[in-house]
Amino acid sequence: MLPIKDYNPTTTRSIVVPVIIAINVIVFFFWQPFSIGAQSESQQRDQIIFFSCHASIPYELSHGHTLVSSPPSPNSPAAQDQDIQIDLAAERLACPHKNVWLSILYTMFLHGGLLHIGGNMLFLWIFGNNIEDKLGKIKFIVFYLLCGLIATYAQTLVSPSSGAPQIGASGAIAGVLGAYIVLFPRARVRTLFFFFLIFFLDVPAVVLLGLWFALQLLQGVGPAATTGGVAYMAHVGGFIAGMVLLSLFRPRRTAPPRSPVPY
Repeated sequence: MLPIKDYNPTTTRSIVVPVIIAINVIVFFFWQPFSIGAQSESQQRDQIIFFSCHASIPYELSHGHTLVSSPPSPNSPAAQDQDIQIDLAAERLACPHKNVWLSILYTMFLHGGLLHIGGNMLFLWIFGNNIEDKLGKIKFIVFYLLCGLIATYAQTLVSPSSGAPQIGASGAIAGVLGAYIVLFPRARVRTLFFFFLIFFLDVPAVVLLGLWFALQLLQGVGPAATTGGVAYMAHVGGFIAGMVLLSLFRPRRTAPPRSPVPY
């Protein structure tokens, strides 16, 4: 299933969502090391060092310090983890003064490839404008970052000793999806289905996003939660955070617009 657009007009023009998308795109193409297509060994090394130095690492978050400042004891299971060894070597070489807490923010704007950033930005583009419209621009920024923070720690909770860098905006975007399913469960979403045949179908948001969440939850409680290379529990944690935080941010009541406002 791939959402294409929703039929849910807003009362104000979205500004924050396009800015967030622009930042992600700029980071991907102009700050991160080259990450498209085949990579040379030096490019792969540069990317590994970059993610180790900038992305959040569950081991560091659960222990409250960088690997360089206090490496795991030589005989501990963490010290034998290949990701931990790679991160430790990268930090010693390139970023001995890494800021663990700032890495949580960086994580929300880093991506591993075109499909990764493309899928995340598509979901944010479709569903984010309505949540921004309901919360207002400043509240939406705070809401988005809080969901990303909670999502990062949700994944850390299930793999506290992992050395695999967490990258991607999907945890924060999952929070947007959680808010959307609460506020607009009946909104129709044009969806592309791949099931023997390729076809389009308009489905309620509660069906599409409910199925998406169920898939993340099923993967998150299985072996793939810590070995599959996808932070499923970050998606689950972000989604639940979005649903819960929504009441604290008190979305405004707005009358449906007479005609769609351009995105």
